[in-house]
Amino acid sequence: MAVFLLALSAACFLGLGFVLQQHAAQRAPRADLLHWRLLLDLLRMPEWLLGTGFMVIGLVLSALALNQGEVSLVEPLLATNLIFAMALARVLTRQTLGRSGWAGVVLLALGVTVFIVAGRPTGGGPPASELRHWLVIGTVAGLTLLLVSFARRLPLFEEATLLALAAGLLYGLQDALTRTTTQRLDHQGLDAVLRSWQPYAVVAAGVVGLLLVQSAFEAAPLRMSLPALTAAQPISGIVCAVGFLGDRLRVTPGALAWEVIGLIAVVIGVVVIGRHPALPGTTGTSGSTGTGGGGDTDGTDSGPEPPGSCDRPPRASAEEDAPDPGSGGPTATG
Repeated sequence: MAVFLLALSAACFLGLGFVLQQHAAQRAPRADLLHWRLLLDLLRMPEWLLGTGFMVIGLVLSALALNQGEVSLVEPLLATNLIFAMALARVLTRQTLGRSGWAGVVLLALGVTVFIVAGRPTGGGPPASELRHWLVIGTVAGLTLLLVSFARRLPLFEEATLLALAAGLLYGLQDALTRTTTQRLDHQGLDAVLRSWQPYAVVAAGVVGLLLVQSAFEAAPLRMSLPALTAAQPISGIVCAVGFLGDRLRVTPGALAWEVIGLIAVVIGVVVIGRHPALPGTTGTSGSTGTGGGGDTDGTDSGPEPPGSCDRPPRASAEEDAPDPGSGGPTATG
């Protein structure tokens, strides 16, 4: 029961933090996208700092949950952060939940329940070999790099979704390594933790994931990024947990079928909630300008997007206005 309470509390703080962070990040300069100076600019925004404080509390609570329960149990519960995000976004946009919102909530809740009941996640499996350990980590890191590389060739709206997917993969890996770190702390002490590589990998994954997700928040409305982030993180975490932490799921044909159905329901619920009008950006206006009365309430965009919100000229124009003296030659026009 403690694991459920800790994981759901973590999801609550993470969801609230994501909404506040995106509300601030969308006001950052477009030229800062995927640059470390984006985080420096965000540090000057009180709203983003408040959201980050909520996020840190959520991470601490999720670490406590991961210390007491298996990753394959905690990750689906963390996916409910989108429900809490929509609750806060509802206050900001003053939209009612409606049938589509309730349908998404029910799908997400049922999917989490079905996966946990069917899979019956347990720990205590044999430790994975070093080769398997690094193969799983390398696969996640490689997929992250591919997503980021491909995202940079797309318009900002599509780029935001792929950046959020990449951040979700890293956050899932971070959760698995967090469990490894807390277990070592319990059994071997702080000195052993500081001499291992896992805690530093946790910090690195967290910082890179933070840059990716804040860039996604800056590039497009919340509905384009948070559903992808929320769907990718539990899948990545479960794969890592089964891959190298020794987590076990039931593998009978019936159990596997229900586990897949549960995960599909989670993903569909996340998408339905993410496209609800309550989330900032679904009414056709940017959160920085408020949610005016002219937006549609069925989740579709109305009216043109703010300049630079769905294409890449801002980044290109920044380079044209201030050419790099060391570039050595002309660059291709966008």
